[in-house]
Amino acid sequence: MAEREAPSSKAGAPTGELIFMGPPGVGKGTQAKRLQQSFGWIQLSTGDLFRDHLKRGTDLGKLAQSYMDKGEYVPDDVTIGMVEQKIDSLGSAEARVMFDGFPRTVAQAVSLDRLLRERGRRVGKVLVLSVPRDELVRRILARSRAEGRTDDTPEVIGRRFDVYEAQTRPVIEHYARQKLVTEIDGVGTIDDVTERLSVAVQTW
Repeated sequence: MAEREAPSSKAGAPTGELIFMGPPGVGKGTQAKRLQQSFGWIQLSTGDLFRDHLKRGTDLGKLAQSYMDKGEYVPDDVTIGMVEQKIDSLGSAEARVMFDGFPRTVAQAVSLDRLLRERGRRVGKVLVLSVPRDELVRRILARSRAEGRTDDTPEVIGRRFDVYEAQTRPVIEHYARQKLVTEIDGVGTIDDVTERLSVAVQTW
């Protein structure tokens, strides 16, 4: 597909799409919603995409379900296909996208870079919420106790962090080489973290 001219942005608004990342328990979901409300981005979460396609029974949804039913990971090309359809459905070239927790692997990042480039778009900034691991474990265990969950054991939490470091840390390094990454201190109140993120966006 031929590359198109990059969409123009509103005066003073950040150019490019935003990728929002962080380890388990960092509070990314809460902050993503606040960023969406403050800056008008379209939040794109692959978890939401999966649920939507499964509910509607689309071809991609059925294909994803066939892997999930076997306990296997959904292949990157299926996930990217859902992301591609979502971006193409936006209509306006002015619409800015915030990718929430995606891409999760370098292969997905490379595919996303290509997909955006073909549509005259690009990643403009990668914001990474950072919190010490022991604090994250404390948060997750406290949340689990409050919600009456028993599946978030220290061992399970540890495995989730290991997966994040093995698969997602290289994605951050991929974008750091392009000088797109800004790490944000995620320690403090929700409002404190929101303020730091807002400043990072406004000085983009």
